[in-house]
Amino acid sequence: MTTPAYGELRSVTPLASVLLEDNPGPMTLDGTNTWLLRAPDAADSVVVDPGEDDEEHLRRVTGAAGRVAVVLITHRHPDHVGGARRLAELTGAPVRALDPSLVLGSEALADGEVVAAAGVELRVVATPGHTSDSVSMLLSGPGSGPAVLTGDTILGRGTTVIAPPDGALGAYLASLRTLADLAPGTTVLPGHGPELPDAAETARMYLAHREQRLEQVRGALEQLGPDATPRQVVEIVYADVDQVLWPAAEWSVRAQLDYLRQ
Repeated sequence: MTTPAYGELRSVTPLASVLLEDNPGPMTLDGTNTWLLRAPDAADSVVVDPGEDDEEHLRRVTGAAGRVAVVLITHRHPDHVGGARRLAELTGAPVRALDPSLVLGSEALADGEVVAAAGVELRVVATPGHTSDSVSMLLSGPGSGPAVLTGDTILGRGTTVIAPPDGALGAYLASLRTLADLAPGTTVLPGHGPELPDAAETARMYLAHREQRLEQVRGALEQLGPDATPRQVVEIVYADVDQVLWPAAEWSVRAQLDYLRQ
């Protein structure tokens, strides 16, 4: 499983194709995955996460999507939603998200709602933790096995940053348990990185990793004392990690400390 070249539409399942935005970085990996969803005989598309406000990328999206039925957002971070307003201007499509402040020309998404468009169905599953408004979307339609769009709740590689106060580890662990109950073989269509073959297996791996990190943080607190700062903990727990990633690690450690201190 390889990431696509920038700006080249790549088919991943019979219902889902991806356009990779040219915005790589420590937090975005190779860039933001913009997903185009439609049944094989559909005349329109569903766009999930248009990415940043990047005119070249958005023009590529409109060219590949044709008529856009609706734009859906997995969460509020700018690398996913920044281009939504401009894409709505280019296509006339409504924008829907769990956060009402991101909605344009429609209504907010609701947990458990089924969005039907372009010959596919997407069941909205609230999966807070990375952000309070994070959702995953279970994709189904003709000729395809189960798949789930996970935004940043599960990534194609590495693990997800939890940044308080909007992000919370307790909520995130509960969301991973929800995804761990999905049917075996449910394909992960993530917000960054390559697709993965089994959402439930990946969620269980994420849970094991989080528990391991929590044990490491507990060990660091035994050395440093209960009032240790996130930075002090990072210097012990993430000593073998490139220091360019330490600021993001501090966010996750702050979430871990909040969780343990509760």
